[in-house]
Amino acid sequence: MPGHFFDMVGFRTPDDVVYLADCLSSRETLEKYQIGFIYDVAAYLKTLETVKSLTAKIFVPAHAEATTDISELAQYNIDKVNEIGEKILELCAEPSCFENILQRLFTEYELTMNFEQHVLVGSTVRSYLAWLKDTGKLSVYFENNMLLWKQ
Repeated sequence: MPGHFFDMVGFRTPDDVVYLADCLSSRETLEKYQIGFIYDVAAYLKTLETVKSLTAKIFVPAHAEATTDISELAQYNIDKVNEIGEKILELCAEPSCFENILQRLFTEYELTMNFEQHVLVGSTVRSYLAWLKDTGKLSVYFENNMLLWKQ
């Protein structure tokens, strides 16, 4: 179950209970924090698509209530990832440095910056930027010794 964090796995028990670890978040968590930690956006989306297609007697995610149908919550997580990707693209309509992108995301989502959030969300934003570059949606160049991201 790659994408959210390194070496994360889920388990299906013989009685058809699927433990999903941290691979998705509840609606409430995403509405509160907006940008969840992701280290590999492409892998995370692939994991969410796989989870969305699973069937089981019950699913037990770490950050949401147990449920008999995980597909709607998986799709909500997919939609949130895509929303943030689109927001970053909008912010890069004009060339922008990482710190400016991060600051504007915090402002757009009404988040409060502190050291911990800077590290966690900053790491995630870098993952989004790399994913958007890898998919050809963003380009990157240097100007006056500053790395700039551009749509």
